Amino acid sequence: MKRILFFLMAVAAIALFESCQRDTTCRIHGTVGKENLNGKRIFLVPLTGPQTAEYVDSVVIQDGKFEFTTDSAKMFKILVDYHYRMGIQTLLVVGEPGDIEVKIDSVSSAHGARQNDSLQVWKELTEQYAHDRDMYSRTVGMLRQNDHMEDAAKIEKQGHEVLLAYKNRTRQMAANMKGTTVGDFLEEVFPKTYQKKMPDGSIVTMDADTNEPISE
Repeated sequence: MKRILFFLMAVAAIALFESCQRDTTCRIHGTVGKENLNGKRIFLVPLTGPQTAEYVDSVVIQDGKFEFTTDSAKMFKILVDYHYRMGIQTLLVVGEPGDIEVKIDSVSSAHGARQNDSLQVWKELTEQYAHDRDMYSRTVGMLRQNDHMEDAAKIEKQGHEVLLAYKNRTRQMAANMKGTTVGDFLEEVFPKTYQKKMPDGSIVTMDADTNEPISE
């Protein structure tokens, strides 16, 4: 009898383990930072592809919280009703198995599983680059306005180096996440090459950073 009981318990444990292994559900637990959003709708929208009612999910925010579930391994946007969207940052998330904690506010964020954690790192990297880019742009503008062209050229070069560093960091992250939804997304952000049609009708492969033809 004990052997039978042990066997049944082992079978149940294996079945439970396999069930957990097959669980592809992504559970998105969210909070919002603004009280005026209570009772308003928030949407989970595919980043690409059809964005009709059949593919878009929505729930009502209650007590500053909301929750979505999906088993689709896609990139999504989380955004509030467009009537109340001013000052609220749209957030990209990945439908990966597990529990994802998101915060929707003037600066939104997502954490909780490998791909979303990596996407959050890239989001912060992008925001830092945008800050630096604007600073360089303002500085160059002021220098040119005051006819300091040589200094402006130096700052402009530094800005280009910052852009290149941001591109390369993004590409490295894409390589590290290769074969995942986030990896595919990041790979498309800064491709290393592109195709250009020349006046004679030929197609030339160009370096995306230098905009120069690549020798075959």
